[in-house]
Amino acid sequence: MAIAAAVALLPLAGALIAGLFGKKIGRSATHWVTIVLVGAAFLLSCYLFAVIVLLGHPPVEGVLYHWVVSGPFNFDVAILLDHLSATMLFIVSFISFMVHIYTIGYMADDPGYERFFSYVSLFTFAMLILVLANNFLLLFFGWEGVGLVSYLLIGFWFKRESAVDGGLKAFIANRVGDVGFILGIAAVLTYFNSLDYHTVFSQATHLLDTTMPLFPGIHASVITVICVLLFIGAMAKSAQIPLHVWLPESMEGPTPISALIHAATMVTAGIYMVARMSPLFEYSPAALSLVLILGATTCLFMGFLAVVQQDIKRVIAYSTISQLGYMAVALGASAYDAAIFHLITHAFFKALLFLAAGSVIIALHHEQDMRKMGGLAPYMPITYLTFAIGALALAAIPPFAGFYSKDAIIEAVHLSTTPGAHYAYFCVLAGAFVTPLYIFRALFLTFHGKKHYEGTVYESPWVVLIPLIALAIPSMIAGGLLIGPMLFATPRLLGSSIFVLPQHNVLATLAEDYQGAQMMAIHASQTMTFWLALLGILTAWLFNLARPQWADSLKKRWSYLYHILVEKYGFDKFNQIVLVHGSRRLGEFFYKVCDLLMIDGLFVNGSGRFIRFFANKGRRLQTGYLYHYALAMLIGLAILLGWFVLGL
Repeated sequence: MAIAAAVALLPLAGALIAGLFGKKIGRSATHWVTIVLVGAAFLLSCYLFAVIVLLGHPPVEGVLYHWVVSGPFNFDVAILLDHLSATMLFIVSFISFMVHIYTIGYMADDPGYERFFSYVSLFTFAMLILVLANNFLLLFFGWEGVGLVSYLLIGFWFKRESAVDGGLKAFIANRVGDVGFILGIAAVLTYFNSLDYHTVFSQATHLLDTTMPLFPGIHASVITVICVLLFIGAMAKSAQIPLHVWLPESMEGPTPISALIHAATMVTAGIYMVARMSPLFEYSPAALSLVLILGATTCLFMGFLAVVQQDIKRVIAYSTISQLGYMAVALGASAYDAAIFHLITHAFFKALLFLAAGSVIIALHHEQDMRKMGGLAPYMPITYLTFAIGALALAAIPPFAGFYSKDAIIEAVHLSTTPGAHYAYFCVLAGAFVTPLYIFRALFLTFHGKKHYEGTVYESPWVVLIPLIALAIPSMIAGGLLIGPMLFATPRLLGSSIFVLPQHNVLATLAEDYQGAQMMAIHASQTMTFWLALLGILTAWLFNLARPQWADSLKKRWSYLYHILVEKYGFDKFNQIVLVHGSRRLGEFFYKVCDLLMIDGLFVNGSGRFIRFFANKGRRLQTGYLYHYALAMLIGLAILLGWFVLGL
């Protein structure tokens, strides 16, 4: 347990040293301190992964200290180290370690060098806390931590208005999801009287028939309501429609943090959370169906948007949203192990693609428009090779890593009986064509064809290339090495961390036909997904290199559809018109009508005017003349006498 705590606290120490003393100790010392501490966390993660996952040591759980005691409730800083958390520790710390090294080259001339290292280390700490938590409260602490630091990192170049807007957009979108997430945690505490994972999961079956009122006369299953509320939080963190709008804007941050956010930390938090909550989601078919349908929609329709992007980082950003959709589809099909498997392989090749794109951006002096690139392969051979490896892995070409994880998800969905599985299968199958189309379009526009960039181009320095090479290796071999242990072994690599009901266990059915990773790659030519992937690559080559005029012709012929894609289905405009301008107008209405007119005008100033009016009228009664007062007394006396006489 002490080692697990050290894994999280070492990056925190690096963040504090870089943030508080970075300017005093200098750039070199700052990056050495943070890299050494994150590297030490990675080595400790490797040790924990070997002990817990490979050697089968029982899960470790313990309390570091009591955080809050409120009546009968104890809220603890407690750690759960099992197969799932140990695997996630390994992935997060490795990607973070690579990003820290890469940052030396990418941010070399940036005046905020020390501040950036502090933020990245702090971001790593928050994600590691999220992974290690054994209760919902500590999970929420890490959850909010990655959200806060992502705001700082996306808006790192705060003098650029687009960066400030991107950070604010990410922050607000995640707060929308967090409303659902914290309501879900509140419901857990209300009905389970605990926020501890073990206690909640063990009592889940006791609440299967329990309902809660949503509206007068309308009741819903407690488990379903909790799962849906928790998934709303995951929708924002893992960028599922319609809360995906913040993720492309995160490209306004420096490329190293784009790689870290998109590969292994913030966006995977929602996927990890749903997998961790499998003992709850398994008892809610409605929640599983919601996850499945939204994931499938995100997978296909966000892939379409990547096809029309001109910014190389935005192509990869929309690719991330699409691949998160694949993971969500696997979760909805109860193939949680397949979702985590794709999370792992995706972490390798997506970080590789982002860092390779960053290498290009460095060489072109921060030019990101692919239309101004072209023909870079001879000038940047290592960057080109690593980007191509990442593209092949993303496109699911065997034997690269993405082939095994994506193919397993597609087959699992095909076998699923969850409502919406047929629609999801169509979407993920169509995505097998769309994915290679957009990523090889980016590859061809950037590295092939005519060179459009007029300046001199050089390969990036080794401090940039070493992380690329280190990530390219698992992008090639990780899928073949992990598919058997993760999906088809007995017990599976994630062990008892994942709970699946027998009737939902689609991976068990898949295991009946599994003959090994090598045979799976050999027989890939017999699957539709393989030929769809090749067709996608061929289409990308045809429309971007061989016959680029065909692409222009299609844009003109299908201009309305192209406009819809360029406008991102109108999500941003809807948010701007309805939510931003609408809330502003609503605020103006409340200010002018409710505040100025009613509160100030009627109640505050109106009461003053009312008193002044009667005071002025009453003051006229006090004339100072004796005969006026005598007349008033006589009138009063007459009234009293009249009342007395009439009363008798």
